[in-house]
Amino acid sequence: MTTQTHHVDHELIQAAAHIARTRCRGDNHTMAAAARAQDGRIVTAVNAYHFTGGPCAELVLIGAAAAQGAYELDTIVAVGDRDRGVVPPCGRCRQVLLDYFPSLKVIVGEGDRIRTVRVTDLLPESCIWADHQLDAE
Repeated sequence: MTTQTHHVDHELIQAAAHIARTRCRGDNHTMAAAARAQDGRIVTAVNAYHFTGGPCAELVLIGAAAAQGAYELDTIVAVGDRDRGVVPPCGRCRQVLLDYFPSLKVIVGEGDRIRTVRVTDLLPESCIWADHQLDAE
């Protein structure tokens, strides 16, 4: 498998880092995410940790984007609080992001290895949920 890299959206990383620095407080909110919508807007969100399995920042961002009328996302990044930098999405988020936005680009890596890859590169040979649904008649 060859991973194709794309332009790194540093403005998006800065937006997520700003939210992580200014809005993440304590153990309930430790991650921030930022995404660029197809129309250029940046949407941000934080995770909602709970011992029952609260949603990651990327999943909260999907709802926040929809609430703002941004249904098509181009690129997403997650950043940890306490200056932890870019954090790749967990497995659950990778699957959800793939199902919602199959052409989404995701910023991953650290330091001078920051890069942008397609969500499909993060889930090779993945299950595409929509491909396994019965057609409604």
